[in-house]
Amino acid sequence: MKKLTAILLSLMLLVGSCSFAFADELTVPSFVDIKLGEDYVDLQAEIKWLTHRTDLAGNGALDNYIAEFNKVYPGIKVTYEGITDYAQDALLRIGGSDDWGDMLGIPQLDADEYAKYFVPMGTVEEMSGTYNFIDAKAYDGVVYGIPSTGNANGIVYNKAVFEKAGIKELPKTPDEFIAALKLIKENTDAIPLYTNYAAGWTMGAWDAYIGGSATGNADFMNIDMIAMKDPFADRGDGTGPYAVYKILYDAVANGLIEEDYTTTDWEGCKGMINRGEIGCMVLGSWAHIQMVEAGPNGDDIGYMNFPITIEGKQYASAGADYCYAINNKVSVERQIATMVFIKWMTHESGFSFNEGGIPINKDGQYPALYAAFEGIEFVADTAAPADKATLPDEINAESALSVNRGGDSKIQKIIEHAFYQDKAFDDIMAEWNEAWTDAQDTLGIEVAE
Repeated sequence: MKKLTAILLSLMLLVGSCSFAFADELTVPSFVDIKLGEDYVDLQAEIKWLTHRTDLAGNGALDNYIAEFNKVYPGIKVTYEGITDYAQDALLRIGGSDDWGDMLGIPQLDADEYAKYFVPMGTVEEMSGTYNFIDAKAYDGVVYGIPSTGNANGIVYNKAVFEKAGIKELPKTPDEFIAALKLIKENTDAIPLYTNYAAGWTMGAWDAYIGGSATGNADFMNIDMIAMKDPFADRGDGTGPYAVYKILYDAVANGLIEEDYTTTDWEGCKGMINRGEIGCMVLGSWAHIQMVEAGPNGDDIGYMNFPITIEGKQYASAGADYCYAINNKVSVERQIATMVFIKWMTHESGFSFNEGGIPINKDGQYPALYAAFEGIEFVADTAAPADKATLPDEINAESALSVNRGGDSKIQKIIEHAFYQDKAFDDIMAEWNEAWTDAQDTLGIEVAE
């Protein structure tokens, strides 16, 4: 009897301990449910972050962010790897192995593939009231990526060069912008417009302006353009995609860029514009702080809106930078640790403000550079409806234009054709329209007349 009682007691303790273990098992929380400084402060985990910010990886800034994070979460060890050719390399990493790390900025993937690789962070419905651009990497109402920061899309310029050139007011139309570049060439030694052709990825910046900045229409990029007849046609009023790309073509054709576009230097251009050797560059607002910190003349660096005006009003395309995502193949402990780190980066680190970004939190602080956008309306692209969520990716792939999806080579070709004058700009746009129309036909998209 005593032996039976001992066995039963042992079984009770075993069941009890197992019940306790199951009750205490970790599960990944929703992003909004994490209370920083309260939840998971004793969690022990090591996580790896793949980042496109090689500049911050090289200058110690990321180490500083991690050190501050570890004051609150000492058990979460964060390492990182800066990747130069990020858009391609990150895509290869996640497609080639489950063991690529724990956290990255989502590269160009079709939206219906997010769930294959990444942890769901919450729903658009529960997060849209608190965060800007939260639908940037969402699918079917589920958020898979949290924006690292937001960007407005304009032009970084040297105020001293503009003043020396005799530019009295910032240009607001394509014609005014080309005229300003001509003044820089005539009255200064600076390169009027630095293309950054050789870097490749910098060329993709031009695509970001064809939506809100060029049309004032939040639905243009992911809804209207998909079913539009000849979206690259000349509107005749200096607006729309045609006007955006023609600025680049005209600048090159008029000799308003560097002497040899094939030898541009991305890292070197930062110091050049700081020293007044460059008039302006077409880059997102994220670039402003890099140019400011590239030399002793940071006060000379300004940021202005893209030079298009629509019925007397200017707009600025705005959207998410790379969005942080979590590898769904790693352990739950690592997923939670990464979620905590991402929330700390977006809420407590000051990263977005420090990098000149639009805050992800809707009540966040805007950096001073956005003072130049007073009176200019920010326009964030509307996401495609759920039943057509993959169409923007599909038509860009089918047409091979990759608009706003890393389509660097097509922008490089604009420079090449303009430089050698071997193809008229209207012929380039006609080819793009034909490719778009063929893709619409292939995908069975009903075109709006």
